[in-house]
Order: sequence, then structure tokens, then C-alpha cells
Amino acid sequence: MKRIAVVGGAGRMGQSLAEHLNNFDDLVVSFLVDPHEPAQLFGAAYHTSVDDLDPAQVDVVVDFSQPASVVASAGWCAEHHCGLVIGTTGLSEEQLAVVHRAAGATGVIMASNFSLGAVLSERFAAMAAPYFERVEIIELHHDRKVDAPSGTSLATAARIRASRAAAGRTSPPEPTQRYTIEGARGADAGEGVRVHSVRLAGLVAHQEVLFGGAGEGLTIRHDSYDRVSFAQGVALACAHVDATPCFIWGIDDFVA
Repeated sequence: MKRIAVVGGAGRMGQSLAEHLNNFDDLVVSFLVDPHEPAQLFGAAYHTSVDDLDPAQVDVVVDFSQPASVVASAGWCAEHHCGLVIGTTGLSEEQLAVVHRAAGATGVIMASNFSLGAVLSERFAAMAAPYFERVEIIELHHDRKVDAPSGTSLATAARIRASRAAAGRTSPPEPTQRYTIEGARGADAGEGVRVHSVRLAGLVAHQEVLFGGAGEGLTIRHDSYDRVSFAQGVALACAHVDATPCFIWGIDDFVA
């Protein structure tokens, strides 16, 4: 039985993981870590800092909090050789460097999205990318998400670019020559891939990848209506991570 400490345990994602990870075989949420006391503990103990955790009672730290907290979690896991699963996005280059250094001492799995549907939609987008002239990404998230574009859209764009490059496909020049409102065409993610970010109350996590070619289009859309959709992917990551030093980006290899 792997014992899990959820960092960011008072947040909406942390509360969802605390409730649902216990439903998976061989996993138990033993601790919730957050500066603010969680509304519900779901049978776990509460601490305000990872420094308060007993490393003898934790097998995996799952961090869905803030970038600064990820740095603390990475340092703690590296020191105590505890597996680390990171779902926090928006880390700076310096913060990512700390995570990679931690992976020299323990296992780290980091992903922009733990929904299996999102993983599959990225895979499908990479498959479709060489066959269409243009592609644009629209990512839609709740209004409390502090970073844009989303980590999922950036990961999707990277896979699309790699797929197109491997096929020797290039994008035609950007057709827009005049902007009535600057930025109306979204952000340039490279190689002709445009990303548009939407932030609205009521949303959770959604993404559309729109491909266009001669006389046809293809839309790949994924919707997470509830944060429970991320639990299965997090459970897969927890099952695969241990104290063996390594860094794994994404859970694609765990989804057959």
C-alpha cells in the first residue's frame, strides 16, 4: 500500500484527489499539506508544511499547489528519497531546474494534465498534425487559473510541432496582415501553431485542437467537467513512481 501526501490539499484539486485516490487499490491518502486547513480530511492527517511530514510514513508526495511549493516538495522528496508526482504548472526555468535536480536523487513524474482523455487527445493531435495545413488550439479553464497558456496546450503544441517536423511538413505563412485589436490571433506557439486562452467561471479544463486543410477540417476536443477526471492519471503516476532516480514527463507511456 503506497501512502500518499497531497500538497495543496485544501485546494479544489487537492480535495478531489484526497477524496478519490483512496478508491484505487494499493493507494491511501495519509496526509494533506496546505497552509490553509482543508475543508475535509477524508481520513488523512493535516500538516501545514512538507517539513512536518514523517518520511517513514510517506511513499509518494503529490503536488497540485503553487510553483514555490513545488520547490519545497522537490527538496523534501530528494532529501528523503520519496517519489514525487507534480501536477502544478507555470513553473519558472529556475523552479524546473530544482525539480530536475531532485530527479537525480528520487523518482519524479511531472505532467501538464493527468486526465486520460487529455493524454489521448494529445496523441490524436500528433497523429493528425502532418495531414493538415494549419492548426490552432483553444484552451478553456476556470477563472482561478493563474498561468496562460495552459501547460496542456503547450504540451499539445510541442507534440504537434514535433510530428509535423518528423513528416517534413511546414505551415504556410500567417495570413493576417492587419490587426484591428493587437493579439486577436492568439499566441504564437511556434511553427504556425496558435494558442488561444479562455478563462471563465464555471469551466474546469477544456481544449480544442482545430485542424484545417483543403476543403475540410478536423476538431479534437476534450472536456474535464469535474476534477475527478484527473484522479486515474494521478493514480497511474503514483503506481509507477518510487525512489529510483529519474525524471518522467507526462503519463503517456502508462496509457496503453
